[in-house]
Formats: sequence, C-alpha cells, structure tokens
Amino acid sequence: MKPKITVVGSLNMDIVVTMERMPLAGETVSGRDVRYMPGGKGANQAVGCARLGAEVAHIGAVGDDVFGRQIADKFSSLGLRTEGLAVLAGEPTGIASIYHTPEDNCIAVVPGANAACTPDYVERHAEAIRAARLLLVQLEIPLPAVQRALELAREAGVVTVLNPAPAQPLSRELLSLADWVTPNETEFAALSGSAPQTETEWQAALQRYQAEHGPAVLVTRGAKGCSYLAADGTLRTVPAPVVNVVDTTGAGDALNAAFGFGLASGWSVEEAAAFAVKAASLSVTRFGAQEGMPSYDEVMAGGTY
Repeated sequence: MKPKITVVGSLNMDIVVTMERMPLAGETVSGRDVRYMPGGKGANQAVGCARLGAEVAHIGAVGDDVFGRQIADKFSSLGLRTEGLAVLAGEPTGIASIYHTPEDNCIAVVPGANAACTPDYVERHAEAIRAARLLLVQLEIPLPAVQRALELAREAGVVTVLNPAPAQPLSRELLSLADWVTPNETEFAALSGSAPQTETEWQAALQRYQAEHGPAVLVTRGAKGCSYLAADGTLRTVPAPVVNVVDTTGAGDALNAAFGFGLASGWSVEEAAAFAVKAASLSVTRFGAQEGMPSYDEVMAGGTY
C-alpha cells in the first residue's frame, strides 16, 4: 500500500541561469543558458514523494498564468492529487530566480500566489491532512498557514515533518507542533543560535535543542550526509556517497521527501535517514530540482542515473 503524504507548501517556476561563476556586487557576467523549470520547496518535495511511490496530496496556490498552468499540468501527469491546488485569477505564480555555477547556486524568491495559502485556505482542505500518514511543510508560505497545518495534523495524530527553510524566526508554539525538524547547518544555526563544528559539538547542540524545543532534529549536512540523535542520545551521522555533482538545487528537498516517505512507510529513523541520504545524493547528479528526484527503485539500487 502506498504511504499517504500531504504537502502544504510553495509552488514556483524556477528561472535557472547557468554561468561559470557568480557576479560580484555591481558586476555583469555572461550566462551560458536559461531554463524554466517547475519548482518551489513544497512542490519539489511533493514531486519527490510521488516519484518514490507515495500517494501525495498538495495544498497550495498558483496564478492563472502560463507558469501556473505548466505546474498544474505537471502535477496531474505525475498523479499528484490537486484538489487542494488553487489557481488564482489576477495573481502571478511564484518565481525563483536561480543563479547556478558548477560549484554552487544562489536563489531569490518572489512569493506571488503562494501568499494566498492562508490558514483559512488550509482549513478548507483539512481532510487531506487528516487522511495522511505524514504531513510535510516548509516556510515559503505564510507562517500562520504552516502553523494551522501542523495543528490539524497534531489533532489527527498525523506525523509531522517541518523543513525550516528558508531560515526565519519560529515561535516555540509552532516548533512544538512538529515531530521532526529538518534544518541544514545554516538553518540550524538560525534556529538554535549555535554553529557546531565537531561531532561532539553537534551531539551536545542537538541534545540542548531537543530538550528545549521538543521536536526531534535531523540536520542535513551537504556532502557529510545528515545527523540525528539515536534513542540513547548519541549522535548518528549517515555519510553521503561520493557522486558526480551536476546541480545541488533540489538536494535538500529530495532528502526531505525521502525521509518523509520512509517515516510514512513505517520505517525506523535509521532506515529513513539512510534512504534519504541516498536519494539526495542521486538528486544532485541530474540538472533541475524536480527533474533530479529519483524513483524508489533508483534509490534502492544505489546507482547513478
């Protein structure tokens, strides 16, 4: 049986400009090409879950424009449930301008229709949350909507995963509603005020954070994989395999999708984390956030595309 996952989150069109290096302040550089690719952290994670084999419902909003129609068509082609996808007349679809080099990327996001994903809108689609095994949320929609989604899931006994990206201050009340929080190292520093360097420091920092705020933490650490605390309070780090990196844009979303898939499937944290690191490592071997999302068979095979 397919695990049921509901994603409440953003939908954007990614405008990806590829160049040899990032421009300095005030500098103009030539780009090699530009691509238009459906994205947004919410949509990326929903597509990632679907590619792995989950039954996915998405709650969010796009504009009634060419970008919005392309995003909705892609969701339908992948079999995602779109009852919770609003298509809003007079609103632009959110965009993300992504500047991509062989080594890195930087992103500027314009929310557009994502701002219309309000607590009232989430409430109207509450049944999709109640029917899920797992709720996956991020921070590219208004925080009150994120909190309402988490409240509905908590009331229904649905497991919740909060990917706190992009980093911003979060209330203790909101954090307490999440079963899992999945920051990267930069986001963890913003949440906790600490920047651990050694494994010993990471263990102590996660212990402090979990004792103070409640949710369990899985930190994504780029090429180092991910880290979390085992039941006995010791740090477990799942190393990432060495791969040929093409595009890191959707790596965190692939990891969150795969981790959520594993938890929704009833796997142990150890199994879900190992699966998630493999999925993220495969995702960076292909260009594009959603295009890079691997299938279940590809992750289990452990190979490259």
